[in-house]
Amino acid sequence: MPKNKAILKEQLSQLPKKELVDMLLKLSGKRFNYEFLLVNFLDKEGGEQTLFEEAVEAIDKLDQKDYKGSTIQKQAANKLNACIKRINEFTIETKNKKLEADLVLYVLELQFDNPVKIFGARISGYDYKVGLLLKRLITLVTKKMHPDYLVDYQDTINDFLTKLHKTSNRIQTIKELPKIIE
Repeated sequence: MPKNKAILKEQLSQLPKKELVDMLLKLSGKRFNYEFLLVNFLDKEGGEQTLFEEAVEAIDKLDQKDYKGSTIQKQAANKLNACIKRINEFTIETKNKKLEADLVLYVLELQFDNPVKIFGARISGYDYKVGLLLKRLITLVTKKMHPDYLVDYQDTINDFLTKLHKTSNRIQTIKELPKIIE
């Protein structure tokens, strides 16, 4: 059933200010509504940055949490899935590709801070997920952002690519990644 905005606008204009404030407070209790209000109405200039900082804090909490899995790699894959889910939630309201790339880079740095031996397991899927996330970062930096930003990310991405190709080159997704980006 399509919403008639004229009718809704008329009904809302008849409500007292206190009821409107109460309604907005109740709606903002849900995270997606809060994010929408923050970015589009309450803090148009710094709302996305605030959401970015909240996402980094959430990812830090996820990184400290223990995950189920029979091996370290499976536990790391489950942790990475949770982090990717949080990145995807961040991108729903924020369309800033630079902040998205920074968040993806932050999660990748957490993965590459792990010992190198975590990569190369045959059955966990961890390497594959890291490769997909790295591919997402490469796509953001090379295709969706201004070319000037490439310089900021190039060295780090190339370092990640080198490490991943050394340990996990048997996976087709990783084989298809470039050796370096220029």
